[in-house]
Amino acid sequence: MTRAEAAGLPDDDAPKMPDRLRRRASRQLSQLTARSDRLINEGLARVDARKWHYAVLASLQDFGPGSQAALSGRTGIYRSDMVGVLNELAERDLVERAPDPDDRRRNIITISTQGRRHLHRLDKVLDDLHDELLAPLSPAERDQFVQLLTRLLDHHTRAS
Repeated sequence: MTRAEAAGLPDDDAPKMPDRLRRRASRQLSQLTARSDRLINEGLARVDARKWHYAVLASLQDFGPGSQAALSGRTGIYRSDMVGVLNELAERDLVERAPDPDDRRRNIITISTQGRRHLHRLDKVLDDLHDELLAPLSPAERDQFVQLLTRLLDHHTRAS
């Protein structure tokens, strides 16, 4: 049921987004982010995973072992939350913790063989979810969209 139907209005009378809001990239990005987060979170939940699991496993696969602090910097996960994420991954044997030989007070985290297999499965799940999210765009438009988003994010990340 649409919002219009719930409000007792015919669909053609459904509230439309004002043009001045549609012209605001910030508004459009915010709306798309909310829908994207919901789609990704629900899709990953169906395979008993979370987006932070994927971020940590991808970081370990692409950049190699690291400390909790390094993983926090690579993934954007707050250090205080990283311990919980790593506990979940370790309980599932997806990562291994070992004392850092240079500093016994910290651990080095490594992706396990099982973690690599799980990451590969999550890649497939996310590929399907991104196909759903970007369905209206052609493959060339999808590539261009991601390139533009990357350029914007890189610019604003360097600026802050």
